[in-house]
Amino acid sequence: MSPTIYIVIMSSLATGTIITMTSHHWLMAWIGLEMNALSIIPIISTMHHPRSTEAATKYFLTQAAASSMILFSGMINAWQTGTWDITQLTTMPSHVLLTAALAMKLGLAPMHFWLPEVLQGSTLMTSLIVVTWQKLAPMSLIFLTINNLSTTILMTMGLLSSVVGGWGGLNQTQTRKIMAYSSIAHLGWMAAVSSIMTSIMIMNLVIYLILTTAMFLTLTQTKSKTIQDTTMTWTTSPTMTIIMMTLLLSLGGLPPLTGFLPKWLILKELITQNLAAAAVIMAMSALLSLFFYLRLAYSTTLTLAPSTTQTKLKWRLKPNMSTPLLSSLSTASILLLPLAPLMLQ
Repeated sequence: MSPTIYIVIMSSLATGTIITMTSHHWLMAWIGLEMNALSIIPIISTMHHPRSTEAATKYFLTQAAASSMILFSGMINAWQTGTWDITQLTTMPSHVLLTAALAMKLGLAPMHFWLPEVLQGSTLMTSLIVVTWQKLAPMSLIFLTINNLSTTILMTMGLLSSVVGGWGGLNQTQTRKIMAYSSIAHLGWMAAVSSIMTSIMIMNLVIYLILTTAMFLTLTQTKSKTIQDTTMTWTTSPTMTIIMMTLLLSLGGLPPLTGFLPKWLILKELITQNLAAAAVIMAMSALLSLFFYLRLAYSTTLTLAPSTTQTKLKWRLKPNMSTPLLSSLSTASILLLPLAPLMLQ
């Protein structure tokens, strides 16, 4: 892809998200979502491979269906109330349709099936865009309409997503699919707390973006596409191997790392709201996620390659990508927990 076309596509992608995040009219929000979805499709299908074409098709069909449901929800509301204002969503069919559409956009269970497939057909950097930037517009719509969305559906989908995200990742050997199920599980935690306290949801989203970006940059730097590839990480950079292990533990939510903070606050909030059963289910599902993170951490740092390699001094070579972003995000992914009182003010 030529640099000019790439710049146009990436700026359209950013513009679409920003239009949706700043709009108060349903049509403007829908236009932003459509711009966003149509911009990412050429990026997914850049590889000119049947798998990437399939991923782009699946992504397009899912996002088009979700966008049309959002527009339909806005039309029903406008028909009933006479207003297109996003915050004035008052009719019951609109609530349910919008909640389902946003869940499909985000990849919440039971409408999550497209996410692992799309990520598997994309490159690591494209997968990073899909699981980070592409979540911003739907999450902003959830934030704007949270007073009118169906709390029961959101809570059910949150619980289901955290369980499915943990269970689905157990059987995977591809790092992109593992990160897809990790994304589903994290979004489940956000959906569960969204109707109770939006400030915790936003904090969870920010921490999720930092952790996931750092993890994907590490995988890209080490060219790790399968669990077997991660066993050779030490040849590229011994330091990055240790960082990768702590990143995985942070994603799993182990104290005293950054990933523990959102899980701790969400469980505390659920128990405060007398939702102890939901809190127990989510805590148990976090153990499932932790298992496959630990498996990755084990293969990365605690085992050596099954056979002797001739590239033991590969770490002496200059890295093929810029590392300041990776180093700063990795530091934030590991050491943000002491800043919890500052974040909670």
